[in-house]
Parts: sequence; structure tokens; C-alpha cells
Amino acid sequence: MQLKKIGMALTAASTIAVLGAACSSSNKSSTATTAAATTTGGSSTTTASAAPLSVSSFTNDYSAMAQLKSVAAAGSGLIGVLLPDTTTSARYVQYDAPDLTKAFLAAGLTNAQFKIDNAQGSASTMQTQAEADITEGAKVLLLDALDSGSGAAIEANAAAKGVKVIDYDRLVLGGTAGRTYVSFDNVRVGTLIGQGEVTCISAWSVKSPANILVMDGDPTDNNAKLFAQGYNGVLAASFSNGTYVKVGEPAGTWTPAKAQTIFAQQYTAHPNINAVVTPNDDNANAVIAYLQGKSIPAKTFPTTGQDASPVGLQNILKGYQCGTVYKPIYLEAQAAAAIAIYDRAGQTAPSGLINGTTEDSQANAAIQSSLQVPIWVTTANMAQTVVKDGWAKPSTLCAGLAAACAALGIS
Repeated sequence: MQLKKIGMALTAASTIAVLGAACSSSNKSSTATTAAATTTGGSSTTTASAAPLSVSSFTNDYSAMAQLKSVAAAGSGLIGVLLPDTTTSARYVQYDAPDLTKAFLAAGLTNAQFKIDNAQGSASTMQTQAEADITEGAKVLLLDALDSGSGAAIEANAAAKGVKVIDYDRLVLGGTAGRTYVSFDNVRVGTLIGQGEVTCISAWSVKSPANILVMDGDPTDNNAKLFAQGYNGVLAASFSNGTYVKVGEPAGTWTPAKAQTIFAQQYTAHPNINAVVTPNDDNANAVIAYLQGKSIPAKTFPTTGQDASPVGLQNILKGYQCGTVYKPIYLEAQAAAAIAIYDRAGQTAPSGLINGTTEDSQANAAIQSSLQVPIWVTTANMAQTVVKDGWAKPSTLCAGLAAACAALGIS
């Protein structure tokens, strides 16, 4: 899989985050012609253009979606949204479902014109939900598949019945032709994780050479492969020259309990481990809980994450997690909803909504993609990103951590 970035346009918040993480932009999964100008702030500094929509049009007040009311009125039928689970990440319940709902409603759809289901980790349940949506007259399926095999089967069935498909967040390898992929730049997500690990090992004065365990997400998830491509790309040179020692990279998972078991086994076998790459906040939290059980003190054993979840952000404040990748789901949700509304109306989405391609290695095809820009969040920029954006509420974030929040100007 090859990615070539051309003309990345970042907003101030994402620029600060990238500079702070000393992040490289050399990714190898997608080809982007432009990138989203991410707006982070309760009072948005980016005003949605009148028309046409582009990846940089969306803000956290959903105002750009109003431009789609005529398109929504011209379409007919249901938009079915299929989300994967409620265990691998808190995002699907806390963010994706409500953000997609806001986006559809802001565009003029009624509650009867879209339907959001969660498969609760069951591929057969997702298949049943997809078939039910098609039976109810779905014109579009917005699919975040549990794995590519089951996702491709759902897409083949949809295509056979004339239903358009959008891959949401995860690319379905071997999926149908003519689909669109809406996500974040996932190699860049991994790059941010890798750069965050490097910065944290230095800042926390980890004994040299750092003995790093690399933990991955589920190997059936194409995003997990892209994340690993990003952070392994950052760390490869340091492993080669002996600055770091790669203790191992066991089979991955998105199930926190399994991640904790894997880490415990590795730590028992290799007690010299003093840093770990963890691919999301929930897996990091499982590892952190184990380390706390071993009385490992704060700011001594780097872990990483993504999703900017409440537990991840609190672990950063406590000094047990180096940082997290913030992916403003409201941007992804609006882009996906906009493309779905165009598909539902039988119209072609504006070219500005498609800013790259992502390789489907199984179908040997470049899938047109709408990719948003992730942001690395640490204590240094937490107030200016997730808090300012309204993603993290101080009342929740600072529960039991008032002193840490006060030190950062978060109240």
C-alpha cells in the first residue's frame, strides 16, 4: 500500500499538534490531493463555504450541512448506518452515532429517513441489520465493518440490489467497486503514535536503550495495519541502530481484556520492557491498569493511544499515558453523511469532498477517499484542542484531577 501526500492544509490546532509531536507527513496508504482544514474550537474560526462542499467545510456547529437540504429533498429511501460494536472503543456510542444523527438532521433528513444500528461485535448481526435496511428501502449503506470478509459480503449483497455503499472509518478489503471511503489519514494516526512514543521516552527519561513492546490492533482491521505501518515506520531506524530494542510485536487485538493478557504474558517473559506502543486508549488503559497493579509509578513507563477518550485523556493527566490521537468524529461524520445524501439522491458528490485515494490491496483498486486530519494531544495542547473544541467537558475530564487541570488552565 502506497501513500503520497500532496498539499496538506492544516488549521492552527492541527499544525500546533503536528509540530509538537515532530510528526512526519510521509505516509504510504493513501494519495491525498488536499486535506481537511480541521477546526478546533467552540467558536469556530472556519466558516463553511456557500458551495460546493469540501472536506474543509465542516465545523463543530454542523452549519455546512444545511447546504444539503435541497439534495436531501431530492432523494428518497433510507440511509442505513451499520456500526460495529460498543467494546473496542467508546467512540461509536459517545460520538459516531450522535454525530451522524446531528449531521443527517442538520441536512434536512427526518428521523425516518436514516437508521443507525450497532452490531455489538457480531458479524451475523450486522449482516441481518444490513438486510433489514435493504428490505426497508435503503438506497445507501454506511458501513463500519467488523472485518473485511463479512463487510465484503454485505457490500456484494447491497450492490446486487442496487444499493450504494460507503466504507466508514475502516476500508473493506475486497469490497465493491464504485464505493467511497470516509475516514482519517490512518497511516498518519500511526505516525503520530510513533512520534509521541519517541518524544515521551525522552521526556520521561526512560532508561537507555528503551525496551519497547509494540502492540497492534486486530489484524482483521485494515486500519490496524495502517496504524502499525505508521508507528513502525517511525521506530524502525531506532530499532536498527540500537537506540531502542524491539522486544516483540505479538498478535493484535481491539479487546482490552485480551490486550491486558497479552501484555501480562510479554511482561512476565520480558521483565526488561520499559515502554509500550499501545494503539488506542482502551488497550492502553488495560496495560496501565496492569502496570499500576505492579506499582509502576507515573511518568516512567510510556504508553500511547488514540481516540481522545475520557479514560485516555485522564490517563494523560495522571502521567501514565504519553498522548492520544484526537480524531474529531464530527468532521468524519459530516463528510460521510454528506456523501451518503448525495448518493441517496443519485447525484455525484462535489469533487472537494474527495481528497485522495486509498489502496484496496485485495481488490487491487484505488478507492476514492475523503480523509480528515488527526491531531496528537498531550498535556501541552489539551486545553487548546479537545477542551476548546467541546470534545472533552472539563467537569468530566477533571473529576478527581482538579489540580492537574488547574495547572493546564482547564476549568
